[in-house]
Amino acid sequence: MAMNYNAKDEVDGGPPCAPGATAKNRRPDNTAFKQQRLPAWQPILTAGTVLPTFFIIGLIFIPIGIGIFVTSNNIREIEIDYTGTDPSSPCNKCLSPNVTPCICTINFTLEQSFEGNVFMYYGLSNFYQNHRRYVKSRDDSQLNGDSSALLNPSKECEPYRRNEDKPIAPCGAIANSMFNDTLELFLVGNESYPTPIPLKKKGIAWWTDKNVKFRNPPGEQSLEERFKGTTNPVNWVKPVYMLDSEPDNNGFINEDFIVWMRTAALPTFRKLYRLIERKSDLHPTLPAGRYYLNITYNYPVHSFDGRKRMILSTISWMGGKNPFLGIAYIAIGSISFLLGVVLLVINHKYRNSSNTADITI
Repeated sequence: MAMNYNAKDEVDGGPPCAPGATAKNRRPDNTAFKQQRLPAWQPILTAGTVLPTFFIIGLIFIPIGIGIFVTSNNIREIEIDYTGTDPSSPCNKCLSPNVTPCICTINFTLEQSFEGNVFMYYGLSNFYQNHRRYVKSRDDSQLNGDSSALLNPSKECEPYRRNEDKPIAPCGAIANSMFNDTLELFLVGNESYPTPIPLKKKGIAWWTDKNVKFRNPPGEQSLEERFKGTTNPVNWVKPVYMLDSEPDNNGFINEDFIVWMRTAALPTFRKLYRLIERKSDLHPTLPAGRYYLNITYNYPVHSFDGRKRMILSTISWMGGKNPFLGIAYIAIGSISFLLGVVLLVINHKYRNSSNTADITI
């Protein structure tokens, strides 16, 4: 039997149905959302609305950029590279594995005084802490003081999970590669003996890391007893319970260890090493003059073409020294202002031409 064909039915609801069957309607519901009748606002871009926008952006961004740039330039900062690859460097002798322990001294001069609190960083280059397997190579439960994870670390820590049939605490590649150079700063004055600069080792880690994420195993015994049955990482000289003589800065809550465990996103990075606090408003924290940096050279970087450096820096309300943000604001503001001028000239020229054409007609 032939079926009657109706083009309207096919358009409205798809293919025709058999006689007597209920037609299936594919038409969307008659609602504002499905029929795209929601209220909307569409800007009408005219010269009167676009040109002021360009000029306002330029007038706002350029002063902000200048302020940020000047603030960044007022931050005092000095970097001392002590990798030792240069044969004339005092630390060149430390590249030999036969010289252990190796101590080298680098002299430098501060041309300007450092006011306020001064931050001492160590910097590494060509060190990829952002490698996926490296970032995962840790046990957060163990670092949080979990007793079961202490003796049975996560498999993510392999191959730094166990050593000599004992669980490693802390386990993983991040902890195993912890930075262990010792840096000391001395002021060379007019006296016969140099003056050591006091370096504060507490207060360098994030509060949440120190008080929430990292905890020692619970118990009333000594820290050594609480870590009994574990061994130190392969590259460590001493166990984790001997990182510091002060109980509130020892074990998993050692701030040097906590700072290192917060991995960097880029292969060239710096991490906070020490604080130099301002003692008097009448005297600069680090006066201009001659200094020397005493380095106990332990951390090897020559094998992966890395570099090591020490950085002294002050800070401002916007953080450390970073001219890029100020330059970016100035560049965007200048481009916006320039575009506004160009579009204003074009609009004035063609509007006058249009008016003249209308008069001629």
